[in-house]
Amino acid sequence: MAKKLTIAKKLSNRKYRPAPRIIAAFYKFVMVDIVGRKYKPKFHIIDDVNDCDGPCFVVFNHLSRIDHMYVMGACYPRITNMMAARNEFYRTKFNFIFGLNKVIPKKNYAPDKLSIRGVSEVIKKGGCVTFAPEGLASDYGGNKPIVPGTSKMFKHFKVPVYFCHLEGQYLQNTKVCLDERIGETYATMSLLFSKEDIERLSVEEMDDIMNEKFRRNEYAWNAEKKIKWNTKGRICHRLEDFCYKCPKCGKEFTMKGEGDKIECLSCGNGATMDDYYVFHPYEGAVIPASPFEWAENERRDIIKEIRENPDYYFEDECQFGNLDEYKLVGKNKTSFIVGEGKIRIDHKGFHYVGTRNGAPYEFTMDWKNLYTIFTPTDVTYFCFYYKGEYCEFIPKHQTVGKFNLLIEEMHRYHVNFYKNFKWNDYMYEGMELGIDEK
Repeated sequence: MAKKLTIAKKLSNRKYRPAPRIIAAFYKFVMVDIVGRKYKPKFHIIDDVNDCDGPCFVVFNHLSRIDHMYVMGACYPRITNMMAARNEFYRTKFNFIFGLNKVIPKKNYAPDKLSIRGVSEVIKKGGCVTFAPEGLASDYGGNKPIVPGTSKMFKHFKVPVYFCHLEGQYLQNTKVCLDERIGETYATMSLLFSKEDIERLSVEEMDDIMNEKFRRNEYAWNAEKKIKWNTKGRICHRLEDFCYKCPKCGKEFTMKGEGDKIECLSCGNGATMDDYYVFHPYEGAVIPASPFEWAENERRDIIKEIRENPDYYFEDECQFGNLDEYKLVGKNKTSFIVGEGKIRIDHKGFHYVGTRNGAPYEFTMDWKNLYTIFTPTDVTYFCFYYKGEYCEFIPKHQTVGKFNLLIEEMHRYHVNFYKNFKWNDYMYEGMELGIDEK
């Protein structure tokens, strides 16, 4: 009797090549022509990827869960192979359709030989690989830095790189509320790097160009565009996931977002938000211009706090989840809960102490090996890979936003491989940054 193959082995055994045209056409018809119409997408093609007669990449700034629809619409009829988070292949809702579309699996923020092999096979066959160099859809309306190593990959393959610039998709599908909010969304396709550009530019120059091209503040953009969104009366729902610190009294986790209001339960500081994503502060209130600025202010506070306190720590209780190598996750779940315990961040790293499969279990990720986390659907949980294994954490309280900022800034303080944007250098003025500078 043949031995049952693991899901990982099945992914490894797949041949990665351009998807069959009939599958691509069906996907485009369903996702773009039928489902996508309600999003009112506006496509603008400056440089057409269909004019490229050889292999290429298409990168996009990752704003929402449905960005793939816009990228497909901007590329079609060019057949594309999307890269997607490897953990999504372990879910019943995606495993089969990803296989049909020849989607390439990638472990978020972790070394992954299979993803490089898949990209190589598609490029060698003259295909087009599409992916988000940030590695994660936007958390609070801005962009994340380009994942280190992206430009080195472009240097290796030496093929043109196109950019599908997305606008409005985060406001349509925020990370704090799973409602779909209809307004206006845009996708603009242009050439980012020609073969000559890739040969001429350094890796650092290419990273800087991508970071600048990807630079986003969805709330500031909407303030200029003045787009009204159908928010179903829930525009502030769970906004405190990232706006967790009161800008007036300074207390954390006292903010509460509900309906069109966000208020501090301690001091009463608050605001309403209209369907244009504009705050209207209460009289005498202290409220940032938008949730984007709110979270950036919290980042600045964390940068200062962890440097001032060598004994700094932050912790919460949590459930702990893993994936099963033989069984897919169903019912809209993203992992199998296998334990519970406590997660803690301090200057030595990220720690989990608790249980796993009924037995005591603990581990530590130091800041050399952990520089950010990913939130696949919303910010009720977060994930990363520990020794190649998918680990999911569901905190007891609404602390994911703070864990996200803390992990990035602890890494930057102690290591700084995953650098912040150059335009944010002012946040670190006069402060230590990275072991290379200590």
